[in-house]
This record gives sequence, structure tokens and C-alpha cells, in this order.
Amino acid sequence: MIEFEIQKKSKKSRARTGFLKTSHGVVQTPCLVPVATQAVVKTLDSEEIAKTKTQVLIANTFHLHLRPGERIAAGLHQFMNWPKPLMTDSGGFQVFSLGFGKDQGTGKAFFGQQEGVILQKKQPREIKITEKGVWFKSPLNGDRLFLGPKESIRIQEKLGADIIFTFDECTSPLVCKGYAEDSLKRTHQWAELCLKAKKTNQALFGIVQGSHFKDLRQEGSKFINSLDFDGFGIGGDLGRTKKTMKSILDWTIPNLRESKPRHFLGIGYLEDMENIIRSGIDLFDCTVPTHYARRGIAFISEGKLNLNQAKFLKSKKPLDSKCSCCVCQSYKRSYISHLIRAKEITGMKLLTFHNLHFFNSFVEKIRDKIKSNRL
Repeated sequence: MIEFEIQKKSKKSRARTGFLKTSHGVVQTPCLVPVATQAVVKTLDSEEIAKTKTQVLIANTFHLHLRPGERIAAGLHQFMNWPKPLMTDSGGFQVFSLGFGKDQGTGKAFFGQQEGVILQKKQPREIKITEKGVWFKSPLNGDRLFLGPKESIRIQEKLGADIIFTFDECTSPLVCKGYAEDSLKRTHQWAELCLKAKKTNQALFGIVQGSHFKDLRQEGSKFINSLDFDGFGIGGDLGRTKKTMKSILDWTIPNLRESKPRHFLGIGYLEDMENIIRSGIDLFDCTVPTHYARRGIAFISEGKLNLNQAKFLKSKKPLDSKCSCCVCQSYKRSYISHLIRAKEITGMKLLTFHNLHFFNSFVEKIRDKIKSNRL
């Protein structure tokens, strides 16, 4: 189980700092949760991850079920040598990413002009969504596999993370309202089944859905709040503008019990962090720092550096003179640029370490702002 203690509330917004206590340590919130999809943050080992100020990781239930399977040693913590807190998602995001997301080449946030092109009774091409769960086509070998609320909870219990999530349907930003209504009903039925299925003392977070429709988000948040969850996840699509994303939080947060932690699923760009924390978010997971690092991009105080560019081969500066991470203390832009251009794994590793340290330090400063009433 977990305990959540609110330390300081902002006088100017819904932002707050707190302590999330788990059996594997305490997480200071608000907090970035780096993504360890297959029980690893790509290019780093677990000891290196800890040195980036990372407090908690989230692993992927669906992909770990495919390989190596949930029957791993004495659980995920021991398997990946990670002594700190862990989360596992439910597989609900894969309902979208391997379904309509794949069909239409869109992400959770679609900042374009298309309207509800996914009709109420439409199904994705490669998965089948039913009232009991979802039939997937394995991305590894094409096998058919079924995942529903009971199966998701069973897998997450065997993986043994401190915090697990309900199985839900992450909707596409291109759904019509009729589809979103049907999906929300399914997600609520699955949430109740997840609660009934859980047999362990792991903390279970219920996920609020409702797409980008105000009445559905309000309905979804009130329903999930009425159930006996240990915390809340806010998931699904986030609309077609940044303004809509903020509105979704404004429609949702007031309906959730203040005493329980709130996790925003799949969002964590630097430019979004203060806004989502100001809206009342305590935790959020995102692949941005690691995804960009593997493509040669470093986040620094002045913006971003693309180390693929030849001009950095002559630079004797650290990535960021204001950064205290070991990469900035020991390596120059010229060397890292050389590694990236040569497609050496070490270059990706150095940028991943720096980006995670930079992002965690960025959130650390936001926590300080809240404590001193500056946010």
C-alpha cells in the first residue's frame, strides 16, 4: 500500500508538494516518472538511472507480458535491480497505440484540424475491442492474445510494482462523441472489475477517461472518484490544442479527492510541466527526455541542442554550463557530437543521462517554487 501526505499547497493554483510513501521508498511530488517500458530505461543501467535524481519508474504491462513474461524471479524490482518505487501501466495505452493510433498515425494529442473521424461502431484494423477486453495481434510474432481487466491485474500482481493501474481504453483524439461515450462505459465497467480482481496490497490507481468532451470527463472523474482507489490516473486523448489539454485537467481535478495522488499518463514536455503541476498533477510519465536523447537532442537551460549538427564537433563547451550532472562535468559537446554522428551507443547513453538529470532538476525547481509560494 501507499501513503500520500500533502506537504505544501500553492496559494495561487492547485499545485501542491507532497510525499508518496511506498514499501520501496518515498517519492517527493510533483515528480517526473521516466518510462522503463521493458524493465529498462534504454542505454542506462539501474544504478545510473538512480544518479539522475529519478525517484520512480513506470514499466509496461503489455510488453513485459509478451517478453519475458510476468513469471520473473521474485518480481520486477529484483529482476531489474531497481530498489526504488515502481509503477506498471495496465496495457490500456496499447489499445490505442496498436489500434486507432496505428491506423491513423496519430498520438494521444493531435494538434490538427481533423474532426471525429472514428465513428461510434468502428473497430481498429488489427485489434478487436469487446465488452470483456481486447484481442490483440502480437507485434512480436502475430499471435492473437487477449487482455482484459482481470488479466491485466493478474499480470501486474505478478510483476509486483508498488503502484498499478486499471485496464482502460485510451481513446484517440479523433473519436466522435458517440464512440467516446461507449468507450467510457466500458472503461468504468473494467475499473470495477479491476477492483474486484485485485488480491494484493499493491496500490491501484483508477484511470479517468472521457476524451476531450467536458461532460464525459466530468462524468468519468466523478465515477472513478466514487470507487475505492488509492490514487487516480488521468488518461486518454488530450484534445487538439494545448488549451484543450488544460481544460481537460480543469474539468477533472476538482472532482477527485484531494487526499489522493493524481498521475497524468503520458505527458511531460518541459513547456507543459508547470501548467500541469499548476493544475494539480502530482506525477506524470513521459518518454521525451529519453526518446530525444537517442536521437541526438540535449535539453539545456537555453533550449535544445541537436548534436547531429557538425558545428558541435568543434565546441569545447559542456552541454550545459549550469548543469551539475556528471556528463556536463566530464564531457564536451565535441565528443558527444562525434559519438552521435558515428552512431555510437555511448553518445545516446550520455545524452539520456543528462536529459533525465535535467528534467528531474527542472521538476525539483518547480517543487521549490511551490514551497516558497512562487507557483
